[in-house]
Amino acid sequence: MTGFLIKKCFHSLRRNILRIVLLNLGFMVSLTLAVSVPFIFIDIPSSAEIVVLFGALFGFVYLSAAAMSLKAVSDYGSFGFAGFFNNLKGSWPAGLAMGFTAFLAFILMTRAIPYYLSMNSMAGLLSAAFIFWALVALALSLQFFFAVRARLETKLPKILKKCFLVFWDSPIFCISTLIHNCIILALSFIGVFLFPGPAGMLLFLDEALRLRLLMYLWLEDNPGENGRVVPWDIILKEEREKLVNY
Repeated sequence: MTGFLIKKCFHSLRRNILRIVLLNLGFMVSLTLAVSVPFIFIDIPSSAEIVVLFGALFGFVYLSAAAMSLKAVSDYGSFGFAGFFNNLKGSWPAGLAMGFTAFLAFILMTRAIPYYLSMNSMAGLLSAAFIFWALVALALSLQFFFAVRARLETKLPKILKKCFLVFWDSPIFCISTLIHNCIILALSFIGVFLFPGPAGMLLFLDEALRLRLLMYLWLEDNPGENGRVVPWDIILKEEREKLVNY
């Protein structure tokens, strides 16, 4: 499955390279504005912080819209930028929710963990360890947040539930996906984050989730089969035929 996933993602990126670059360019422009505009308000600290916050939240909204658009690419199709702007309008709830979640995780990582470690006690150490591993589980689960939003659910509680279900069903799958995306992130430095960049990472996550859902569908259609021995050759037979003609 992993080999096919990488091959499929590569072909999707190659066929849609211009769209991927433009999506990444839009994200980089948004990020640049979020970082540079606050300097205009440097003499008004509170205003500068508000601008940074809004810029960061818009970045998450942008990623949500990009994930919704890239779903079409995963499905052997394409997308137009009129569709992207329509997705942008409908991405506010999911983007804001993910933005605030990331902000909370950042606060826990930078404030709560150092605070408990500074207690120099077993209770403090255990509390810091608990928060750390909870954040690791959160990161492994919520990496699929935008893909689940684009492909499965629109209601936030259900999106979160399905993200955690994927993690608890297969932590190894989630760890593998995170490692692959770290490799894509490293490669993005070569492409100045225009290729494959954030859009490439979102596409990989959607491709991975899509193949995972095909496995779940097969298990649902074959309830007597052993879920630990997945016949990927059978599940991916049609997908391989589609890829040849893609």
